[in-house]
Amino acid sequence: MTTLTPYLLFDGSCVQAMEFYKSCFGGELTTTKVKDSPAKDQMPAAQQEKILNARLRSGNLEISASDWLRPDRTPVRGNTVCLYLSGGTFEELKALFERLSDSGEVTDPLKEHFFGTYGALNDKFGVRWMFQTNKKA
Repeated sequence: MTTLTPYLLFDGSCVQAMEFYKSCFGGELTTTKVKDSPAKDQMPAAQQEKILNARLRSGNLEISASDWLRPDRTPVRGNTVCLYLSGGTFEELKALFERLSDSGEVTDPLKEHFFGTYGALNDKFGVRWMFQTNKKA
């Protein structure tokens, strides 16, 4: 089953922001630093302490987040909130990716990574979408 979750990007303040949201909503917060993940060898030393992934779950509420990890791009208001489609089959995710990319801009083609299949795009209305599944192509 594919789920839709808000995904927030922070410029180094992911832990503080997610702890704040936990104080507001309650629930369970999990975080993974770059240095504690399989991505550690592909990332520069300056990013090892940054949050690769955070997830807050409280009842039906779920928020995912990370620190900004794209040194080739600048975080600005408008590109720090994404809609995150995850789970489901690769075929379901690929079909959604193709439909939403119509007249949009694919920023990260759908491909395999250490954490599963991932891709991202900005749709024709400027909305940022991220896609991820553990299912193989």
